[in-house]
Amino acid sequence: MTSHSNENTILDDVNSPELDRKIMSQIAGDFIKVSDHLKEASYQIRKRGFSENPVFVVARTQVEVGKMLFTRLDFETQFDYKASYLDEFVQRKLVGEESIELFKENYKNADEYCCLFVIEAEFAGFVFIPFPED
Repeated sequence: MTSHSNENTILDDVNSPELDRKIMSQIAGDFIKVSDHLKEASYQIRKRGFSENPVFVVARTQVEVGKMLFTRLDFETQFDYKASYLDEFVQRKLVGEESIELFKENYKNADEYCCLFVIEAEFAGFVFIPFPED
């Protein structure tokens, strides 16, 4: 599932051709290092009632979306990770009001999948990656 901020609509296309293999490989390599931390953060966001739709912003550059969880230096990753959720994306008009229900319908089980919003070069979109099984 991918969302392009300039379209304010959600596309049901997890393997977007815009997200090239190199970027996806880098994200997957990072994810192995941080998945346990992201899973716990997702659980805490939901448990504390902030949102049922946690989103983790993944970027190499400074972005205004989300609250910093950890930087590249913390876990020797290629990206910084920030915690956010659907409401912030709506407030910042990254997800249009007309797309909220569609987003929620397509949002995968947060106990099993991590919702990442990847910002890399010309690409910005949602990617769901399954958490490793224990």
